[in-house]
Order: sequence, then C-alpha cells, then structure tokens
Amino acid sequence: MLVDDVIIEVTAGRGGRGAVAFNKTKMSLGPVGGSGGDGGSIYAQSVVDLGVLKQFRYKKSVVADNGEDGHGQSRDGSDGENITIYVPVGTVIQNISNGSEFEITKIGEKILLAKGGKGGRGNFFFRSATNTSPKEYQEGLSGESYDFRLELKLIADVGFIGLPNVGKSNMLNELTNAKSKVANYSFTTLEPYLGAYYELILADIPGLIEGASGGKGLGIKFLKHVERTKVLFHFIQATSEDVVGDYKTIRKELGLYNKELLNKTEYILLSKIDEKEPSEIKKKITLLKKLNPNTLGVSILMPETIDEVKKILNFIEKEKHK
Repeated sequence: MLVDDVIIEVTAGRGGRGAVAFNKTKMSLGPVGGSGGDGGSIYAQSVVDLGVLKQFRYKKSVVADNGEDGHGQSRDGSDGENITIYVPVGTVIQNISNGSEFEITKIGEKILLAKGGKGGRGNFFFRSATNTSPKEYQEGLSGESYDFRLELKLIADVGFIGLPNVGKSNMLNELTNAKSKVANYSFTTLEPYLGAYYELILADIPGLIEGASGGKGLGIKFLKHVERTKVLFHFIQATSEDVVGDYKTIRKELGLYNKELLNKTEYILLSKIDEKEPSEIKKKITLLKKLNPNTLGVSILMPETIDEVKKILNFIEKEKHK
C-alpha cells in the first residue's frame, strides 16, 4: 500500500544549559563554565523511492536530540545530532503550524524543517573586569516544533494512464529497469511505479475506471499523480470491443478531476495488437486517430512497435533540454 499523505509532528532538540564553574587551580582562578551544545535540527531530503513515507504510517513524531549541558574547565557540551527524514521527489511539505509550504522537486534536495535551539552560555562568557566571579549562565533555548503534512504528488516526464489491465506495466518494464507487477487481472498495479528511460522518468499510474474522479475503484488518490506528469501515454487495449468508449471514459474522468489535464500532450497507444487481426487493428487505429492523431499500435512482442515508442520518448527528451 502506497502511503502518500501523512501528518507528522517534528520537534527539534533543546539547547543545553550553560555551566557555572570556577577553576580551582592556583594562579588560574576564574570562571570556566562552558556553554551548552545546540539542539539537533531536523531536515527533509528527497529520494527516488516512492515508498519511503511508509515510515510514518504508524510513527507520527520525529524528535531530535537535545544539546548537552556545558561542563567545567571551559568545555562546551556536545551538539544534539541532526536528523534527516527522507521523502519522495514530488512531495509537498505543508507547515500546518504556520501555513508555509515547500515543494521538493529535485532528487537530493534538502530543506530545514525545524531548527535546534541554541545552547546557553556558561559563566565564562559573563566575566569582566568588574565581575571576576560571575555566577550568571543561560538556559538553552527550545528547538522549533511544528506539525507538517507530507503529500506526495508524483513528478514524471511521462505518465502511463488507462483502464486496468491494458499493458501499462508491461510497457514500463520493457522500456526501463522497473519491476512493475504484471498479471492478467484488474488492479494488478496498486501504487505508481517509476522507471527511467535515459533522462526521462516514466510513471505507471494505477488503472482508472469510470467514476474514478468521485473516488470509485482506486479513485481520486491516483488522479492527483497525473497532475504532475508532463506527457500522457494513454493505453487502450486492442481486444476492447469499444476503443472509442474506453478512451472517452478516461478523458471524462480526467476532465472531471481537473480540466487542465485535458490540455496535456497525449499519445494514444493501442496495446496488445498481436492479439487481433491486422485488418481489425487498422480500423481501430483509424477510429482513434479521429480523436487524437498521435495514435499508434504497440505490442511488447513486436520490437518494431517498441522502436516507435522509443522514437517518441527520444523526441520528448530532446524537447526537455530545449
């Protein structure tokens, strides 16, 4: 199960208390209280792994270490250890406590969530010509504490969409090193899978059905991932009795969810064409081309059709670098 929307509490460490101490060594008398260490801070850093938010399915709080109190002989306390939590690329991080929002869009990008408290000064720092034996010190400051909502909105160059069991996963596995699950039944894919085709990120979006925009089937949970893809590969199964109806079903759900999705660059891939006679495939491609000229027939058992898909991907990659 993909965990893609969680709320967590993040608490940075408190700064250590400054020490009050005096040197007892003859001829070296004076204040020697060290400062407290700074509290640990908490960061978020992005990774490719879409499943890393699972760590927060049950664990809802992240707490960094406090700074160590200061010591005598002018020895400062150790700083609390910083914590880095990992989130998928495409995660929107909303600070519920103050309303601010961050968006992580690059692999390895790192942002500060909560800063650790500053350590307090020891009495060594309060010495002066008129105050040679200060007993003043500072308490460490509290670390920042916030509630965050972490919401994954998948970012991909090409998103594979369509009804369940139309060959999206097979195509992703064929084009990339992805290990998307494949089986001959609906809803085999229960969470998005990513694969890399050179510098392009391809995403296999779980199958949509009529009513998805209202939460039916796997529903609205995965429609939001389509929002962030730049190009759509719309898969329609060649064995379908109504390829036009299948196409319109998905387009309707996209529009009901967000009309902007209908403006994305789209290619129709009539899949599994090896399972039908060439004459029937030709008729279906003709019908689909009336809806979208960017239509082609594909089958993972026919290498020449895979080459055509690669040509499209190469063009998309070239455009990406313009």
